[in-house]
Amino acid sequence: MSGKVRIGVFGAYRGMTMIEVLLRHPEAELVAICDKYKPALEKAGKAAREAGLDIALYENFEDFFRHDMDAVVLANYANEHAPFAIRLLKSGRHVLSEVLPCETMAQAVELIEAVEASGKVYAYAENYCYMWHAFEMRERYARGEIGEVMYAEGEYIHDCAAIWPGITYGERGHWRNNMYPTFYCTHSIGPMLSITGRRPVQVTGFITQRNNTVRPLGLKSGECAGIEIVTLDNGAICKSVHGHLKREPGSINYEIYGTKGSMESERFTPSYAPEGQEPELQVYREGDKLCVGTTERYRPGPQPIAGEMAKKFSTHGGSDFYPTHFFIEKILGRPDGEKYSIDVYHAVDMGICGILAYRSALAGNRPLRVPDLRDKAERDAWRHDNKCTNPAVAQGDDLLPCYPGGSMEYPDSVYEEVRKIWLSGKNAE
Repeated sequence: MSGKVRIGVFGAYRGMTMIEVLLRHPEAELVAICDKYKPALEKAGKAAREAGLDIALYENFEDFFRHDMDAVVLANYANEHAPFAIRLLKSGRHVLSEVLPCETMAQAVELIEAVEASGKVYAYAENYCYMWHAFEMRERYARGEIGEVMYAEGEYIHDCAAIWPGITYGERGHWRNNMYPTFYCTHSIGPMLSITGRRPVQVTGFITQRNNTVRPLGLKSGECAGIEIVTLDNGAICKSVHGHLKREPGSINYEIYGTKGSMESERFTPSYAPEGQEPELQVYREGDKLCVGTTERYRPGPQPIAGEMAKKFSTHGGSDFYPTHFFIEKILGRPDGEKYSIDVYHAVDMGICGILAYRSALAGNRPLRVPDLRDKAERDAWRHDNKCTNPAVAQGDDLLPCYPGGSMEYPDSVYEEVRKIWLSGKNAE
């Protein structure tokens, strides 16, 4: 491809971080933005104008879809990425998908086959894989500094109760209100897979009890957390925990234990801390003698890959720059894009762990095999599996409860109150 990559963004709220990157990236041209929520669209348009760009703004996806562009960033609702990605790939556009890759196993199969048939670039924007400490762990692991992974932990604790009005708007059918506890799993699972380069082969899911002290806000699973115990293809075990547990600030933490050492990110410094105050990384490397080695503690900064450009972006612990940058690099056929961009197979590996973990929890925590959907022979068993908690996708026995004990139901007054809080610009108390 010659010249800049012409990119559109679908979803101006979460997409604003990608928009900020695109407005300043030397090899990208932001050409269009789409969002049904006019204030978010106007804010994004203003940012583009201030950067000297006159771009197209759409409130309707069909109009946006017809715009002439090479690639699209999907930052729409997290349970709707796969259908839009599939359609865009079939139209000949490259796709960068924000989390999550798919809502059902059937979508996982269809998405993979759409990528394969189109020959276009699909990249997964799991930004937590690129937080400065997680990215540093990936590079050091790749150099063999701690040997082969034996055990790992990934933790994404984010109690969203206070901000629930601002992220669900009082909509009964909002995807967050219909989410089951292990669905939003790739912030904790993704970096463990990215750092080690391993593939999941088995998962067992667990759900905590509900926290009934939290005021009703419309979440049908109730306030709880999801846990996945994942077996990797080399026999290593990973523990992933994420969700609504009481901790402030929230925790984004990763630990990798290898055959010759370990790496741990600091738990008591927020990952979103100001520059120079980011979490420390501790690396232990065993030497020639058993149980004798060296320990380092330091605060990682941006990787030297596009380091000067990366320093300009601080959102989500500095991680929002890299997924967009490596997506562009991969479209342009460059080695960094091939090496660091998360492809569809790895994206699906990360996402279906949560899908299957919930099936496991519903079945009394029974371990379930994670299929390798790279293998075409494994796909047919899942091609028509639409089980999920979304009534727009699943009907009858395929429609699952949002919690193993049954979905919580709320009167309209709860959603009306949440909407009032959102419109007031305040948080829930």
